[in-house]
Amino acid sequence: MKLGTKLIHAGVEPDPSTGAIMTPIFQTSTYVQAAPGDHKGYEYARTQNPTRNALQNALAAIENGKHGICFGSGLAATDAIMKLLSPGDEVVASSDLYGGTFRIFTKVFARYGIKFQFADLQDAAQLKQHLTPATKLIWIETPTNPMLNIIDIAACAAIAKGKGILLAVDNTFASPYLQNPLDLGADIVVHSATKYLGGHSDVVHGAVIVKDDALAQQLAFIQNSCGAVPGPQDCFLVLRGIKTLHVRMQRHCENGEAVARFLREHPKVGKVYWCGFEDHPNHDIAKKQMRGFGGMISFTLKDDSMDAALKVLSGTHLFSLAESLGGVESLIGHPASMTHASIPREERLKNGLTDSLIRLSVGIEDVSDLIEDLKKALS
Repeated sequence: MKLGTKLIHAGVEPDPSTGAIMTPIFQTSTYVQAAPGDHKGYEYARTQNPTRNALQNALAAIENGKHGICFGSGLAATDAIMKLLSPGDEVVASSDLYGGTFRIFTKVFARYGIKFQFADLQDAAQLKQHLTPATKLIWIETPTNPMLNIIDIAACAAIAKGKGILLAVDNTFASPYLQNPLDLGADIVVHSATKYLGGHSDVVHGAVIVKDDALAQQLAFIQNSCGAVPGPQDCFLVLRGIKTLHVRMQRHCENGEAVARFLREHPKVGKVYWCGFEDHPNHDIAKKQMRGFGGMISFTLKDDSMDAALKVLSGTHLFSLAESLGGVESLIGHPASMTHASIPREERLKNGLTDSLIRLSVGIEDVSDLIEDLKKALS
């Protein structure tokens, strides 16, 4: 089954009681049992919900996995993965990553005796020098947030498997339309489904997808025991969003390329970070492991000052100044004070995340209007 067809049909069946083509929203907290233990597969809504089950099946299918496990947010999904570990375990993570991930690693799980190393993994061979006998998990984003760095998933997976270490890939920026890390050897895929999977800026949601049965059982146990589950309305919204992921991502990619090339030619723009450029670091790897280059772009100004950046950030009309990404509408953001403010400034600067860096989530509007909007802001 081709991906576009799979996105519309995977995991979803007409409702057997009514024939409804859309999965109903089962807005219930509990289920009636004929006798203790005699039920229809559902006991309590924290543990199981038919709407959530449909979404979990769909997510497993579109990431070419076997099991999908849903959570109330992307960070709740990250939290569950971290709970696979024990005090004394070590995690090696890519140094450029979402600020919320850095925060939960260093401010929450480090307090429980889990150790974290942050490393530039653009050269996957460098990963080996950071591994110790205590390393249990490698965590990467690719493309990274917000510098759009590319990490070789297959190379990292080969290193991880040789040492019996789990590899988790945050696939939020690429989405399953552009990249399937499980096919490249990753053990765990995590999404903030709030972003491209939902696609309409109307839901907060997270998901984990795996192939391994035992790993899925552990994550499902954590999901039920800790209770960070999404409600059925949220699951319905993500199911709806997935059905148009392919057509939306096609436009995000087309618009992203046009905006990136416009910015690169603009006299007031300094450096543009977009992994579709042939001279972008690891572009060949991106071309190999991705089916397109997406709609996420970061850039600096030649006047590399906070004041200049603030004028652009407050000067757009169609690009709304807001956190998040991946919706149909275009967003502009300032990572240093918004999405990555929880990372100490010296750490941000090491990764090239300057105080004047601007991040764009290019939406699916008419691209000529988007370019005109940026022209006015830059002028």
